[in-house]
Amino acid sequence: MTHELRVQAVSQVTDRQPLPSKVPQRLEALWATDVFTLSKMQASLPKDIYKSVKSTIQTGGKLDISIAGTVAAAMKDWAIAKGALYYAHVFYPMTNATAEKHDGFISVQSDGSVLTEFTGKVLVQGEPDGSSFPNGGLRSTFEARGYTAWDVTSPAYVMETDNGVTLCIPTVFISWTGEALDKKTPLLRSNAAMNKAATRLLKLLGHTEVAPVNSSCGAEQEYFLVDAHFAHSRPDMLLTGRTLFGKSAAKGQQFDDHYFGAIPDRVQVFMQDVEERMYRLGIPAKTRHNEVAPGQFELAPFFEAANVASDHQQLTMTLLKCTAKKHGFVCLLHEKPFAGINGSGKHVNWSVGNATQGNLLDPGDTPHANMQFLLFCGAVIRGVHKYGPLLRAVVATASNDHRLGANEAPPAIISVYLGSQLEQVFDQISKGETTSSAHAGVMELGVDTLPVFAKDPGDRNRTSPFAFTGNRFEFRAVGSNQSVSGPLVAMNTILTDSLTWIADKLEAKMAEGADLTTAINTVLKKVMDKHSAVVFGGNGYSEDWHKMAVEERGLVNLRTTADALPVLKADDIKELFERVGVLSAVELESRFEVYAEQYILAIDVEAKLMVTMAKTTIYPAAMRYHSELSTTIFNAKSIGIELSKESAEKVAMLIGTIMDKVSKLDGAMGKHDFSSIEEHMQYCAKTIRPMMDELRKDADALEGEVADDFWPLPTYQEMLFVK
Repeated sequence: MTHELRVQAVSQVTDRQPLPSKVPQRLEALWATDVFTLSKMQASLPKDIYKSVKSTIQTGGKLDISIAGTVAAAMKDWAIAKGALYYAHVFYPMTNATAEKHDGFISVQSDGSVLTEFTGKVLVQGEPDGSSFPNGGLRSTFEARGYTAWDVTSPAYVMETDNGVTLCIPTVFISWTGEALDKKTPLLRSNAAMNKAATRLLKLLGHTEVAPVNSSCGAEQEYFLVDAHFAHSRPDMLLTGRTLFGKSAAKGQQFDDHYFGAIPDRVQVFMQDVEERMYRLGIPAKTRHNEVAPGQFELAPFFEAANVASDHQQLTMTLLKCTAKKHGFVCLLHEKPFAGINGSGKHVNWSVGNATQGNLLDPGDTPHANMQFLLFCGAVIRGVHKYGPLLRAVVATASNDHRLGANEAPPAIISVYLGSQLEQVFDQISKGETTSSAHAGVMELGVDTLPVFAKDPGDRNRTSPFAFTGNRFEFRAVGSNQSVSGPLVAMNTILTDSLTWIADKLEAKMAEGADLTTAINTVLKKVMDKHSAVVFGGNGYSEDWHKMAVEERGLVNLRTTADALPVLKADDIKELFERVGVLSAVELESRFEVYAEQYILAIDVEAKLMVTMAKTTIYPAAMRYHSELSTTIFNAKSIGIELSKESAEKVAMLIGTIMDKVSKLDGAMGKHDFSSIEEHMQYCAKTIRPMMDELRKDADALEGEVADDFWPLPTYQEMLFVK
């Protein structure tokens, strides 16, 4: 990109007016208009069929396949009335992305005419390619058959684009041999397993009426917006989602003036457009605001059932990206698109509950006396301590490695923050008696015109990767670009294991003659005696904690994806997933293979692109500038003026250093014979990534020396501050 084009791009951005804001409609008029909801089913289906579908959705009962034809006909009529000509089975392969297979509502007749057709068989089952998606060895290239199967618990919807309307049907994706090739199937299995374990424990506590227990999720989505004029002139941003080169601007986030600041007009119009589309799709967007870094924003929804929330989260990422294009932006979901400022995460707020007992992680006003809450919270503590490395593994990606452990995201050491009130209660449990819990109190502000209000009984801790926040746990280590399914599967699975363990212990104690209260106190004390090491309320960024966590508490610090992913191959993790019925050993092995390959490929693409950009973009520009400097110095000397050679010498030195590092990186990317995929990952983490960092350091220093009108790439100052 020449300087003239960069100046022109800045002018075009600053002169750009926001797209006109639409006249807002009432939320009630917008809500779920593009979703085939239960109320729409009730209006279009026979009463008995509607009751059957509703029962399956709300109670997890077995789907009656015989009703599929009637449901398909009603769904088709509704979609066609909305303008749909096509339908798509939507599924979620192991790439963190969303996949779709589109078909037309068309059936060609023998006389050459056509009918609009959508049968129950087509609704229930589709057949995309089962080998072209990453499958970790579950399918060979020549074994191509895979199936999508209708997930009735996640509602169908219509997706409107400039090219028309498509009926979208959420599905699972499985191989011809029955293994899960997707992220939805394990999530559904984990919810079913957790429901079984939770129901068993609730009945032991004396509940005779127990509705199905489900996990819930609310995922806070952080993202960056960059004007398309700049983003399209950055090969690194287009191909990798982040800047591989770029000198920090003089101003970054040090003034804290962007966080919760006034949202720029153009961005606010974009946000309103996104939210309108979300509301039409029944996605409960609640909160929007500026995030810490310049150019960074956040969107947060209300809680939903985990499976639906996961589907909605995938839709949210799609809507952010496609709506950004309409507004002249590129939406970046990479965890660290810009060096030197905060990256983006996706805090996953997770809880469990049902219609009869409510939120099972709600402590109430007297948590010390709320045995139901203490057992479920204790189960989480045990699960996180016992399987902390698993939680680290399910958020392990090449891009998330840029965040974890930095002062913008939790450490890679998985610990649990409870807050002062609950820490006090569980400390009492470990000593054998629960007697009290701190009261919330009120906030007196010292001004009569300001309200007196209740304050929470405990503070929040942004440095904790797994924090209790009132009536749920917040898993803060999830990456911005990740599917939330993996973390949800892990949390549901470890909770299932712990609830089963607790129920076993309670039954054993009561079989010995103990009453329920005594048995509960005994089991809770065992939990804290064995697992309290994972509870930490201090500064997770501090070196003291990192040392204490590993050396004194026995926690694990898995710093990179190369360190974390092999956890998925551990015998205890395989045994856990098989025992609870969420993933077989071969399905778990396939996930390790897929995620390891994605890690290697991500670094391979970045390293190759760095070499190409350095050779074909940065080097020629720097050489032209050095030639200009040298010529100016020579010409000045010829007329008796001595100019400093310092800048020219520094540029020459940096050019030489950069090209030497480019050559070494290029050579390091050559063919190698690795004995295992684990060895290949470690090579990427310990050899390639450090070489990339070193190359970038010198290239960014060079950017600080080269005249602005010679530098070929849009700068951080332009991308982050010109909106």
